[in-house]
Amino acid sequence: MMTSMGKCADAMLDPLFIQEGDEGYRNPTELKMSQIVLPCHANHCGELSVGQLLKWMDSTACLSAERHAGCTCVTASVDDIHFEHTIGVGKVVNIIAKVNRAFTSSMEVGILVNCEDLYTDRQWKVCHAFATFVARRTEAGKVQLKQVLPRTQTEQMEYSLAAERRRMRLIHAEIINDLLSSSTAQLGEFQEFQGAVPAERTRVESVELVLPPHANHQVSTFGGQIMAWMENVATIAASRLCKAHPTLRSIDMFHFRGPSHIGDRLVLKAIVNNSFKHSMEVGVCAEAYQGGEPLRHINSAFMTFEVLDADRKPCTIPRIRPEPVDGKRRYQEAVARKKIRLDRKYIISCKQTEVPLSVPWDPSNQMYLSFNNVTALKLMDTRNNWVLTSEKNKVRLYTLEENHVLCFKVEMHVSIPAEQTFHLLSDLRRRKEWDRIYEECEVIIQADEEDTLYRVATTSVSKGGKGQDFILLASRRKPCDARDPYLIALRSVTLPTHLPTEDYTRGEVLCAGFSIWEESSAVTKITYYNQATPGVLPYISTDIAGLSSSFSSIFSACRDFLEANKDSPAALPPPAL
Repeated sequence: MMTSMGKCADAMLDPLFIQEGDEGYRNPTELKMSQIVLPCHANHCGELSVGQLLKWMDSTACLSAERHAGCTCVTASVDDIHFEHTIGVGKVVNIIAKVNRAFTSSMEVGILVNCEDLYTDRQWKVCHAFATFVARRTEAGKVQLKQVLPRTQTEQMEYSLAAERRRMRLIHAEIINDLLSSSTAQLGEFQEFQGAVPAERTRVESVELVLPPHANHQVSTFGGQIMAWMENVATIAASRLCKAHPTLRSIDMFHFRGPSHIGDRLVLKAIVNNSFKHSMEVGVCAEAYQGGEPLRHINSAFMTFEVLDADRKPCTIPRIRPEPVDGKRRYQEAVARKKIRLDRKYIISCKQTEVPLSVPWDPSNQMYLSFNNVTALKLMDTRNNWVLTSEKNKVRLYTLEENHVLCFKVEMHVSIPAEQTFHLLSDLRRRKEWDRIYEECEVIIQADEEDTLYRVATTSVSKGGKGQDFILLASRRKPCDARDPYLIALRSVTLPTHLPTEDYTRGEVLCAGFSIWEESSAVTKITYYNQATPGVLPYISTDIAGLSSSFSSIFSACRDFLEANKDSPAALPPPAL
């Protein structure tokens, strides 16, 4: 996922940091598994079967979850997985799992998979994933999980981001439905291709009898085993289209709908939903039954395959002709999922150089822009190596410079409850009441109660020069629990309806915003963050150099504004609908 802190944050987001911490400290939920890849684990190409890898990943993550919960746990879902490399026979697979955050009865477990060459001591990352596990009821009733207490900066970062990832899981289906409702405008018309392969030819159905070796220590069918069986039928379906041995590149979220047990007949079905130039999507589902009972839906997933030539380059995939009605629905849904994957790759990228400062906004990518916006601010909020540059009137200015990226933050305390502070600062139209840099601010689009697009015009830095204007996405978040702050995240976006004009220089904000922490019922800590892009740096450069203290007067005015308006209706939460 993209960060707004350049390469320093790129490294932080790399899940390799999952295993780092204070010297001599090890996270109590962290577990490691190492397996040497034997021929029995490999496919026809002498590479580790993805199904086998999924079993190992699920097992390691489950044991980590159970260590934290102190009781048995079941897999609820596994987020999207992208496989960066294959693993050959003779290599060692190292898997690390730890609990990032616990909610009421569920928890997020981070999983990192590395491959090791025993002869060269070389290691490389294969994939990472985030799985959700649910603690099973005990005789005493529903389990209330204890909180994870992050100790290191990295653990604090993962703890904070886990809440945002959880939010994205809950609205995943809604994103697909919204995109499908916009239909042809976003996804295009269905196209007939000459010589297309009928989708029916790729259909696979297979049945498995769940035996004791397939069960976990809770006598339920092992989640990793179900995922492995699903990967097997999906690979067969993909092979029937391309007439070759496909390589699994990514898996969209696994979501377990219900349990399976020893004695179940597990029916696995797969079909190619759509094919693109160099890839194809296979839909796969698992259903279970015993005796004459109706089928129970256990799990479903969507897997993306490629076919690689001798030089490991993607080959062209034959086009698919979908079946009527349901087939065309699956065809369109596959296009929607591909668009979402591309949006994520474009917006939530680990390499800042791959993403422009301003990303185009439209309703189909709103959720991912909002996610990235908040994630970038949370990353800055978890950094602990800021340097105090100056202090005046109880307002502190800090800077952080790493890998040629300069960030700054301004920190102060106010005697106003955090929620009132959040509501007053959320409306950017009122910022000109305390920030003399703001000249104008108008709402362009009110996307929903959490996301608003603004046009902001600011004063000129030089006398007689042109002012700047910004098109900003403001994303608001209330705390998930008492260990989270209120957040107001800002970043630049582009809109075709609001192009640059001759009257203003178009400025860009990569990451900015407020973190609002409740320190007591009447005392709130406000921290304003900003990454110094070329559009922002001129306004703060003299303060950072110690030549002025305009930041102090601006944020002292902010404190006065909050004090004067703390009893106004704008400071109160909106009434419930």
